[in-house]
Amino acid sequence: QGQLDESGGGLVQAGSSLRLSCAASGRNISDYNMAWYRQAPGKEREIVASISWSGANTNYATYSVKHRFTIIRDNSKNTPYLQMNSLEAKGPGVYYCNSYYRNDPYYFDWGPGTQGTVSS
Repeated sequence: QGQLDESGGGLVQAGSSLRLSCAASGRNISDYNMAWYRQAPGKEREIVASISWSGANTNYATYSVKHRFTIIRDNSKNTPYLQMNSLEAKGPGVYYCNSYYRNDPYYFDWGPGTQGTVSS
């Protein structure tokens, strides 16, 4: 099982940007579709964006996210990223990355996540 270590979160004002990174080890992310997930306190983890193993295909959870966020991957660094622009004020949430397959288990152990909070 691979390991993940997310970073880049923080407390920012609405309209700001954050760039999240997810350093992977133990497995090559180039073998997997990858995704970013967000979990708010007391709620289930939800997908934010996904990217195919080659990087050719990306998908976003909502129309709004699609036009503000960009998921990319650098397989040479074994790291996926999530660029978040024009952040909207919302409560705290922890961002995680992991593999993404509809009917398969996750191929990496969940990392510690990185918390992002956007103030108004």
